[in-house]
Amino acid sequence: MSHQDVFVPVEGDIQLHAWVFRPPTGSGPFPGITMAHGFGGVKYRGLEGYAERFSQAGFVVLVHDHRGFGLSGGEPRGDIDPWQQIADWRRAISFLEALDDVDARRIGVWGSSYAGGHSIVLAATDRRIKAAVAQVPTISGYEQGLRRIPADRKRAQEELFDDDERAQLAGKQPAYQLLNSLDPEVQAAYHSRAMAESDAYFSLPPSVEEPKHITLRSTRKAQMYEPDAWVTRVSPTPLLMVVGRTDTVTPTDLALAAYERALEPKRLRMFHGDHFDSYVAAFKPTSEAAAEWFCEHLAEPG
Repeated sequence: MSHQDVFVPVEGDIQLHAWVFRPPTGSGPFPGITMAHGFGGVKYRGLEGYAERFSQAGFVVLVHDHRGFGLSGGEPRGDIDPWQQIADWRRAISFLEALDDVDARRIGVWGSSYAGGHSIVLAATDRRIKAAVAQVPTISGYEQGLRRIPADRKRAQEELFDDDERAQLAGKQPAYQLLNSLDPEVQAAYHSRAMAESDAYFSLPPSVEEPKHITLRSTRKAQMYEPDAWVTRVSPTPLLMVVGRTDTVTPTDLALAAYERALEPKRLRMFHGDHFDSYVAAFKPTSEAAAEWFCEHLAEPG
């Protein structure tokens, strides 16, 4: 299915590169869905299939890359600030609702992993959103950080954070780290075999830089990010949470506990597999669950 390449203007004279997918039939106005990827992710990694599935169901879909990633503008590259990403996403919502063939009264948000946490925050704080899907979402950056980092390495990481702050005061650029490493002795945001093995399923076009490194301060900000604080505030916006039964990246138990705290209307869809299985092995159940949720809550003008 073809898509339109667009650029969404955001704060700081920066433009986010995005795709617009439109339904194959009809003239609208259609309901709209806005989508983005997770921590260090770009839309080329697994999101096209979801966008196509939603557009075939009758939605105009906007899929953007966060600033500093893919073909989106922004410096330094690979710098991840959750609150800046959320602020940029609000501009993407405004861009989507302004399209001539979109019904601004029927806007849904879909986020995965780190952006799954964003979709919770957005649904809780932006009532333009009429339905939300949080797939394998970040729930507590603090708790996830505790589980990833052995206690004997925690202080060493904190010292790296502090040294980076001092260096930036002296005028240096932010320090960088690997996004993922299988060597626990190497400073990286993740030490995940599942993430390493997932690369076999995706390919990036030559024009897009592989996001193998991110800023060190991105990890500090991630450990301060708590979407769980907002989950009880999503209601009355309908919330679907899609959770892997054996997720070790955004742990299953944290997601299930957050779902229990969420208020109605809500729905839980679980799939067999780990975090990255959601995009490939479990693509059919995860995409179908989201499409059904959006059709249920956005099919008619609210």
